[in-house]
Amino acid sequence: MRIVRFTPPPASQLGRDPLFGVLESDDLISVISGDPIYQGVSKTGATVALSDVKLLAPVIPRSKVLCIGKNYADHAAEMNSEVPDEPIIFIKPNTSVIGPNDTIVWPAMSDRVDYEAELAIVIGRVCKEVPIERVKDVIFGYTLANDVTARNLQKKDGQWTRAKGFDTFCPLGPWIDTDFEPGNQAISATLNGEVKQSATLNEMIFKIPQIINFVTQVMTLLPGDVILTGTPAGIGPMPEGAQITVAIAGLGQLTNTLSHRG
Repeated sequence: MRIVRFTPPPASQLGRDPLFGVLESDDLISVISGDPIYQGVSKTGATVALSDVKLLAPVIPRSKVLCIGKNYADHAAEMNSEVPDEPIIFIKPNTSVIGPNDTIVWPAMSDRVDYEAELAIVIGRVCKEVPIERVKDVIFGYTLANDVTARNLQKKDGQWTRAKGFDTFCPLGPWIDTDFEPGNQAISATLNGEVKQSATLNEMIFKIPQIINFVTQVMTLLPGDVILTGTPAGIGPMPEGAQITVAIAGLGQLTNTLSHRG
């Protein structure tokens, strides 16, 4: 099941507020009531064409967006780092989240903005100290993410909060897939039509069960929390006005445009 969040067409009778729906086919959405993470999937009977709506970030992270750093060996190498012996955790604020086709805004204090293609986990329930064998029980689904980074500020600060925390620096979408099973699917980033990152999800150092088990030993996860699982090698800068597409086989594509420098 693919869950979308969208703005209804202006002329529709669905109102003006964002809604959730189930993507039934390439161009048909069944509207559901409420937030499916909190209230489950209850179809209202109304439908709308995908081509008539604006897709939004499919999840509203009311609490936090967690990220796992250096989770592909080749990426750690290109950052001149050792492979970590346990997951590296950092946080992006929930105010950094935007949706498909939204604009990533180049911050005035940065001179380099990078892409980082990632698989994202959407948490479905309150959880703490989740055993490896119970990890699937707390996952609502998966979506795509771009861990946008002001690389010069990351190097300058020596830590990552400012570099990764700007508004618009966490594109998510285009939907949450509740049936997706991470394995050896291809993950890529394409910049202005040129493939820059290309790997498979099974190249992650720490797999999904290990990540959730580790993170929940540190902090409680809440419904709607999002975990970005790391990026493969090939990261790099985006030029002004660039179009960047993150893709994962079987999960879809997430495209955004970078603004010009302010």
